[in-house]
Amino acid sequence: MTARAFEDLLRELTPQVLGVLVRRHGQFEGCEDAVQEAVLAASVQWPAEGVPDNPRGWLLTVATRRLIDEMRSDRARRERESAAAVELAPEEVPDTDDTLVLLFLCCHPTLTPASQIALTLRAVGGLTTAEIARAFLVPEATMAARISRAKQRIRAAGSSFRLPEGAEREERLRAVLQVLYLIFNEGYTASSGADLHRVDLAHEAIRLARLVHAQLPRDDEVTGLLALMLLTHARWRARTTAAGDLVPLDEQDRTKWDRALVEEGTELVKASLAGPALGPYQLQAAIAATHDDATTAEETNWRQVHALYLILERIAPNPMVTLNRAIALAEIEGPSAGLALLSTLDGDGRMAGNHRLLSVRAHLLERIGDTAGAYQHYRRAAKATASLAEQRYLESRASRVKATIRPGHG
Repeated sequence: MTARAFEDLLRELTPQVLGVLVRRHGQFEGCEDAVQEAVLAASVQWPAEGVPDNPRGWLLTVATRRLIDEMRSDRARRERESAAAVELAPEEVPDTDDTLVLLFLCCHPTLTPASQIALTLRAVGGLTTAEIARAFLVPEATMAARISRAKQRIRAAGSSFRLPEGAEREERLRAVLQVLYLIFNEGYTASSGADLHRVDLAHEAIRLARLVHAQLPRDDEVTGLLALMLLTHARWRARTTAAGDLVPLDEQDRTKWDRALVEEGTELVKASLAGPALGPYQLQAAIAATHDDATTAEETNWRQVHALYLILERIAPNPMVTLNRAIALAEIEGPSAGLALLSTLDGDGRMAGNHRLLSVRAHLLERIGDTAGAYQHYRRAAKATASLAEQRYLESRASRVKATIRPGHG
């Protein structure tokens, strides 16, 4: 078994084993620690001794022993020891997969989005605290404290290990999808650091989205989110040069796009749009499919892109949606129309100093010939982003524009 296959197996099994343990013993924090210890033991023993015939049962047995040992060491819980001390043989491992229940628990409404993301990656994704800390560029101690607080809040809330019902289930599912969306976005375009991508993080978001889709195949927004991830991730190899510099969509070598992901994502989009209602992820996936369908940037159906953003703006108003609609509008009616739409965002506090707004305005100013204004906005955009790849790209655009400014116009 290759190192990647071995890692994928452990990440697939982690939430399954944790789900069984939490369902049986009801204490998320202790069970999660026990499973992490079992995974660590597997990562040491399996490469040397081989993967056992029933790896899931092996992990569950080891995790159960770890949990029992911990409970025995705590005198305050001695009376619970006898009920918890039944070790499971591999053949007693239930066939049910509690991954979705676990995701719902990690996305508990009492947690902040940052804590939901961290706990999901730890408990469901099987990433170590150190790996999560590296992904988000924070000290390991900071991330450990965040995860610990999240588990304590879940315990204090007295949450039971079950799928919620009715409106609560729908609300929590939207939180789950939002967490997976945020994880993917951080992997696809890192908010800070030297690299534009964190591919492992994007892969993990896609893997988890596939798990949710496998359990809820008829939910059109679940299908839409998976489609959006696949259609977007299909372009990642073309988004940077060999030196790691950013390549914008209209300049990418589209032969580098992963056609298998594009085809899979396109089929999922069609399936999701066949439902009775439209949601934000379905619409974003349809937009991504429109871009991926174009053989060249010039062939992009910008009218369709703009129409989809108009619908998205109506059902899920957001300044970033308006910004993206401005880009599409500029392609249809010209850069002045795009700039006029961008001006409606100037009073929105959520966009104050946003590097995307600054960079799009710079690009449109450059197109109408206002090179001095474009230069200033490119420079401001470069200073506003913590991504070094984006900084380099924006600084290069600023330098290129500066070279065309006539004396007395800068």
